[in-house]
Amino acid sequence: MALPTETFVIKTPCSSANIGPGFDVIGLALSMYLELHVTIDRSKARSEHPLNCRVTYEGEGEGTDEISLDPQVNLLTRVALYVLRCHDQRSFPVETHVHIKNPIPLGRGLGSSGAAVVAGVMLGKECGRLHHLTPERLFDFCLMIGEASVLLSLLLCLSPQRPSILHVFDPLANTGTTAKERHPDNVGAALFGGFVGTYLKPLAPEDVARVEIPLSEVLPAPAGGVDTGVKPPEPPHGIGHHIKFPWAPEIKAVAIIPEFEVPTAKAREVLPSQYPRPDVTFNLQRIALLPVALGQSPPDPELIYLAMQDKLHQPYRQTLIPGLTEIVESMTPATQPGLLGVCLSGAGPTILALATSNFAEIAERIIAKFRENKIVCNWKVLEPAEGTQVVRA
Repeated sequence: MALPTETFVIKTPCSSANIGPGFDVIGLALSMYLELHVTIDRSKARSEHPLNCRVTYEGEGEGTDEISLDPQVNLLTRVALYVLRCHDQRSFPVETHVHIKNPIPLGRGLGSSGAAVVAGVMLGKECGRLHHLTPERLFDFCLMIGEASVLLSLLLCLSPQRPSILHVFDPLANTGTTAKERHPDNVGAALFGGFVGTYLKPLAPEDVARVEIPLSEVLPAPAGGVDTGVKPPEPPHGIGHHIKFPWAPEIKAVAIIPEFEVPTAKAREVLPSQYPRPDVTFNLQRIALLPVALGQSPPDPELIYLAMQDKLHQPYRQTLIPGLTEIVESMTPATQPGLLGVCLSGAGPTILALATSNFAEIAERIIAKFRENKIVCNWKVLEPAEGTQVVRA
């Protein structure tokens, strides 16, 4: 017999996308975790909280306008509610308390919003006792909420002026910002863990025809207007797929985190709509090397440094991140013992340095470059992490 009160913790790692040439394809889960501490008291007959859910928060952005404790606005609970409503559950169980612990910096290129989407999908599964949902199926739900994965903060409060339309996943569409910018690298890494390559499956014609649905049929007010009571459409099966690459145990990730944000939308605006063929070939050559280079033990510094070079996104984002070009070009294995390679983490501004030793020295050299532009940074040594886990008391 199930106990009336249950508690569990959802742990979702942060992630770094691209790792140099793997633009929108490769992701790496790292050992800094978004945690949801959840208590459900099913003995209660009713709740005074909206959607039967109370939200509390500690961590990055605490006490600012970026963080909403309203379950009707909070990204995590809205994503969870989408999963619940796809399975004929209109609200959270009575009475649900979600305490969020978030050390992941917001808007810094470490997958804060991707972690929120993954944790939210898992929250929906656990609250709804939807044990039939496999990790692969949860990936479909994450990609259905893909627009949320490119939001500017972990917990976004949508203003009334924003459009109340949620674009449904459509990798074959030629129009629509959301369809163009669908990229499963962060959510794939956060869900499955490790060093992963992700790819999207072309959809069947009947799925491609599903272009958009009102937010009110997916998520509650105020973001989507009045709840219509309509069951939202479930994601197509097999939207995205992943493969795990090996990772040499000697390699750590030094994350140098500047104290300013680069909104994902802004970082994508600076990218060209078309690329020269030599630049595309340059990246294809290196992305073919990268998984092999990072999986070899002992690591080959020169091979990894070569494999982490990029011409598709980092050169264009240097205008948003002062000192980026100088950092990437000046930091080499020949000039810095222990270093393997340097890249922009996701859309930035965080710099990721892969290394086997001398972590503090590497971090200080990169921070010194930022300091020349009057940019303050902190840094962490991170390791590849397992994917999202649920721990029960």
